[in-house]
Amino acid sequence: MRKACTPSKFVADVINEVPPSGIRRYFDLASGLEDVISLGVGEPDYVTPWHIREACIHSLECGETSYTSNYGLIELREELANHYSEKYGINYNPDSEILVTSGVSEALDVAIRAITNPGDEIIVVQPSYVAYVPSVMFAGGVPVIISTKLENHFKLTAEELEAAITAKTKAIIINFPNNPTGATMGREDLEAIADVVCEHDIMVISDEVYDCLTYNGGHTCFASLEGMRERTILLNGFSKAYAMTGFRLAYAMASPKIISAMMLIHQYSMLCAPITAQIGAIEALKNGKQEMQRMVRDYDRRRHLIVNGLNKIGLNCFEPKGAFYAFPSVVNTGLSSEDFAERLMNEQKVVTIPGSVFGEAGTGFLRCSYATSREEIEEALERIGAFVDGL
Repeated sequence: MRKACTPSKFVADVINEVPPSGIRRYFDLASGLEDVISLGVGEPDYVTPWHIREACIHSLECGETSYTSNYGLIELREELANHYSEKYGINYNPDSEILVTSGVSEALDVAIRAITNPGDEIIVVQPSYVAYVPSVMFAGGVPVIISTKLENHFKLTAEELEAAITAKTKAIIINFPNNPTGATMGREDLEAIADVVCEHDIMVISDEVYDCLTYNGGHTCFASLEGMRERTILLNGFSKAYAMTGFRLAYAMASPKIISAMMLIHQYSMLCAPITAQIGAIEALKNGKQEMQRMVRDYDRRRHLIVNGLNKIGLNCFEPKGAFYAFPSVVNTGLSSEDFAERLMNEQKVVTIPGSVFGEAGTGFLRCSYATSREEIEEALERIGAFVDGL
C-alpha cells in the first residue's frame, strides 16, 4: 500500500503567515442577512457608462478576441501617455515605460516582485489597503510599518519616513488619496517625502488609483515631482474613476528597466490583460471625462452627508478629501472596532469594515464607504445612530 499524502505539509510557510482578507470576512458574515445596507464595499455603485460598454460590445461583434502585446495595446498606452502629459505634465514613452495589467492588484504584485530580493525591507504606510503587506511577504520581502495618526489627518510625515529607513530599505509603498482613510497629501507634503527618498536612495511605489477622486484642490502625481520620475513606480487603473471594477484593467508607469522587469513577470503569469477591457479603457480615456466628473460630484455630495451624519451621531470623523471612504472613530463608545462592526451588522444590519483590518493604525476606527446611494447612506446613518444610542 502506498504511503498516504498530507497535502498541508507542501504548502509554503509564508502562506501560513498571511491571514485571509479581513474585508472578505465581513462580506461573508453579512451574506446570510436580509435587509442589509453595505458601507463596506470599495466599489462604485454606478454601472460602467454606456459608451464604454458599447465600445466593448462593438469590439466583440468585430471579432476582436485575440491576445495583445504583453505590454498591452499600443493604442491604450499612447492614450495613457497623452493623458499624463496633459494632466500632470509628465511624459512616459508608450513603447517602453507603460505596462497594462489585470487590475492594480496585479500591478502592485509584479512591481514588488520586480524590485524585491529576499530580506529587502519595504515600508508600508498604514492604514493601508489589505494587499500591501501580503504582497511584500509573498515576494520574500520584509514589511516595515509606519502608522500614520489622526492628529496629522493620516498623512505621512518626513520624520516618520526618516525614522523607518534602514540599510535594508528598498522601497516605500504610498497610497494617496488613501484607502481606507480618504486622506490626501498636497504637493508641499509630498515634496518633503521626496527629499527623504532621494537622500536615502530608495524607490517609491505610488498607488494613485483614487487620483480622480480628489475633492479639495487637485491631485499631485508623485512622479511629477522633481527627481521622482525615475524613482517612482506609478500604479493606477480604471476601476474607481470610471466604474470599471469588473473589467480588471490597470497600468504601471516607470523607467524602462523597471517596466521591463515587471513585464517579464507579467509575461509568464498573466501574459496580457483582456483585450475587451483594454478597448473599453481606450474609450474611457477618450470620451469618459464628463461621466467621470459627474460621478465624482455625486461622491462629493455623499461625502458631506456621511461625514456630517457620523459627527452628529457622536462618532468623531475627520473630513476625508479623497477616495470614497469615511473613517470615523468609535473609541468613545467603549467598543473595539471589531466589536462595533460585528454588533452593528448583527443588530442593525449595516456592514462596515473595522479599521484594524487595515493595520494597527486603524484600531478604533471604521471604514464606511459612501459609494452607495444617498438613500442608503441616510438609512444607514439612522441605524448607526440607533445602535449608538442603545449602547
